[in-house]
Amino acid sequence: MDSSTFKISDNTSCSVKKRTKEDDGIRLQGYVKVVCKDAKGNIRWVEEGPNLVVDEGINYILGTAVLDSATIYMGLTEGSPSPAAGDTMSSHAGWAEAAGYDEATRPSWTQDAVSAKVVTNATAVTFTMDGTDTTIGGAFLATNNTKDSTSGSLLAVKAFTGGNKTVADNDTLDVTYTITGS
Repeated sequence: MDSSTFKISDNTSCSVKKRTKEDDGIRLQGYVKVVCKDAKGNIRWVEEGPNLVVDEGINYILGTAVLDSATIYMGLTEGSPSPAAGDTMSSHAGWAEAAGYDEATRPSWTQDAVSAKVVTNATAVTFTMDGTDTTIGGAFLATNNTKDSTSGSLLAVKAFTGGNKTVADNDTLDVTYTITGS
């Protein structure tokens, strides 16, 4: 019997390259604070937390190039809002505007100059409730000052994390809105 010798060899090589994630763009985050006061000025409740900056808002902010020169207005939402990134002023099925306040138009968000990628209104915007809408669920920023209008751009919307808040006639809501880019 003849025998043959043969070799079996296996050769494997592997290389691993560590990829670092590069910053792939701007990230915007908003923060809203609402303080409810009764007719005598006593604080009834406070709601604050981060909010959703919607796609249209990001596009608007990027499109204006100079955030602190844009005219932006604040609005309130009725109870139980369900904001989505695809919301626009003309189409936001998950929430409705609460226009039951004494001011004739949506108040202006008089923002300070952008500093360290943050813009806010140092002086709170005040809404004086008229008793029509008794449940408030959040707040939003838009480019149109007309109450209940569906024109203009929606920049951001916040559903209260603590749920709906009740308000009464002559309660005031002091709202501070902050947008941070990173």
